[in-house]
Amino acid sequence: MSANIEYRVNTASAAQIAAHLSHCDDSFIPRLSERVDIRAYADKLAENAVRFEAWAEGMLIGLVAAYCNDQERRTAFITSVSVLPAWTGKGIASTLLAQCISHVRDQHMQLLQLEVASNNLPALKLYEKHGFVVRSSDAQFVTATLQP
Repeated sequence: MSANIEYRVNTASAAQIAAHLSHCDDSFIPRLSERVDIRAYADKLAENAVRFEAWAEGMLIGLVAAYCNDQERRTAFITSVSVLPAWTGKGIASTLLAQCISHVRDQHMQLLQLEVASNNLPALKLYEKHGFVVRSSDAQFVTATLQP
């Protein structure tokens, strides 16, 4: 893939988000479709999340979605990180994650949190690279946090 990548914020429609997540479904551990109704989840993301997007050739190729609405506790939560399989390994997730962290910092949030499958080693490595620290874990999921 040699197309130019364009980074945007909050431009994808719910339908575009759903199509992207469906194309990435096999990359989630466990599969996203086993945990949520993708169309309903995409609607929720479009309505409530701040979305950091990577686009190429008119297609949404990468997405980091975060809820930044807990003003009382000043906590943000990353709910989704995904890159189309053909575009992985190009630093897209890292760039989107850095944009998300910068946004959370600009919003004066005190904590950024996420959950990831405990056996998703590439994702864990990415989050560690950006300063996330594992706070708790069980057999299936790890909770990691960052103080932006």
